[in-house]
Amino acid sequence: MSKSELFIYRDKPYHLARYPRTTNKSLRVWNAGEAYLLQYLEGLNLANKQMALYHDRFGFLNTVLHQYHPIGVLQYSSQRQAWQMNFKKNGIEIDESKIISPLDTFPGQIDIACMKIPKSIDLFELFLRQLHPSLKEDGTVICSFMTRHFNKKILSVAALYFEEIEQSKAWKKSRLLILKKKKKRIPEKDLLKTITLDKNQELKQYPGVFSGEKIDIATRFLLEDLALLPSDEKALDLAAGNGVIAHHLYQQNSKCELHLLDDDRLAIESAKLNLPQSNTHYHWADTTDALPDSYFDLIVCNPPFHFEYENTIEIALQLFRGAHRCLKKGGRFLIVANLHLNYKTHLERLFPRVVVLRENQRFIVYECGLNRN
Repeated sequence: MSKSELFIYRDKPYHLARYPRTTNKSLRVWNAGEAYLLQYLEGLNLANKQMALYHDRFGFLNTVLHQYHPIGVLQYSSQRQAWQMNFKKNGIEIDESKIISPLDTFPGQIDIACMKIPKSIDLFELFLRQLHPSLKEDGTVICSFMTRHFNKKILSVAALYFEEIEQSKAWKKSRLLILKKKKKRIPEKDLLKTITLDKNQELKQYPGVFSGEKIDIATRFLLEDLALLPSDEKALDLAAGNGVIAHHLYQQNSKCELHLLDDDRLAIESAKLNLPQSNTHYHWADTTDALPDSYFDLIVCNPPFHFEYENTIEIALQLFRGAHRCLKKGGRFLIVANLHLNYKTHLERLFPRVVVLRENQRFIVYECGLNRN
């Protein structure tokens, strides 16, 4: 379970915890870069300033800066859960009018924007592109990052949108990037990425959605031998990304009832571009809790084990438990994974039948099932 951590800001204590919960005691709610960002804000006059907060995964900044009524840019379902949990812990009411998605337009002008720079450079640019029209001429963007995660592309992307780029001194192995004087003209650019499939088919997706501008190698390995059975009337693409697996199933049987679930709102919005709306259901969620018991004939998953710069199998294990509840007796749960993750041990605790369908030197495909009554 994630334990609460204490953070003092302007003599006020805040109790914060991570969601999704983790048993890894080394993982914290905030990093040094975010604390450094708060130090920088101390030197600014924040009275009557409209603030925007980006990539605040656990609600740390939104919680400690709540008195300034910031607009929070919300991307993940798990992120919403984290904000709600930490606001409640600290007696703060959530103002839904102050929450927007990365695809929305800001409801007004922004004086100061703060963000922890995401691992995806494309996502970083999407944030700047969304912010640019609403940032005041004298507005400032304060970005934090850990020094070991620095990428020169960060500077080249920032230079597309701002005239003045200043990098701070290092503090506790973190730095700040201060962006000022937004450019009057920014490059015209298609927001959507195009991914080419076999047979000259294409998928569209928003920046930052797994896995960049190509189909993930593990997913390709799974799709090579993925076939619907005549009895597969209802299928779930779990951790769906841009919907490539569901798209593959749709090509085999357009009458199959398809469900796609993903934590990332940008992934769900991408999947909507790639599949028909009829007989297809989209779930922006980090768990299967809202899905019915024993409902699906087929569940397919390429589970995530990267959480930004962290590696963890805890998210995958939660998805496995959800699949166990939602799978029909006699149904199939297919998982593709990196060979070294050794999911079989965990799957065998949930499913009476776990077999290896195929494997190579890097990946493995498991088929799991529940016994019929």
